[in-house]
Amino acid sequence: MRLSHVPLRAITGAFILNSGLTKLRGGPETAEGVHGFATAAYPQLKRLRPEQFTKMLAVGEIALGAALLTPVVPATLVGAGLTAFSAGLLGLYFQVPGMRQEGSLKPTEQGIGIAKDAWLGGIGLALLVDGMADRKD
Repeated sequence: MRLSHVPLRAITGAFILNSGLTKLRGGPETAEGVHGFATAAYPQLKRLRPEQFTKMLAVGEIALGAALLTPVVPATLVGAGLTAFSAGLLGLYFQVPGMRQEGSLKPTEQGIGIAKDAWLGGIGLALLVDGMADRKD
C-alpha cells in the first residue's frame, strides 16, 4: 500500500465503518428513516422491509469500511467499492427532491450533507486509478 493512501483509507474507512455500526445498532425509527430516504431515489427498494434494507446497508458499509482499513486489500478493489458506494449516495442527491437548488447542481441546506459525498467518489477514483497504475508498473 502506498503511504499516500494511508490517510485516504484510514479516515474514509473509519467514517464508513462507524456509519455502518451506527445503522446496525439503530432501532425501527432509524430503519424507517433510512429506508424512506433511500426509496425516494430508488423506488425499487420499497420491496424490502425497512429493517431488512437498513441491515443490508449497514453490513455493506461495515464491509467497505473494514476493507479500506485493511492494508492488504488492494487499492483497486477498495477504490472500486468506494466509487460505487459514492455513486449510490450521489444518486440520492440528484434524485431526492429538495437536495439541490432549482435548475442547479448547487446543494440546498438539506442537500449539503449528501453533496459532500462527492468527496468519497474522488477518493475512490484516486485509489482506483493509483491501483491500476501500480499494476502496469
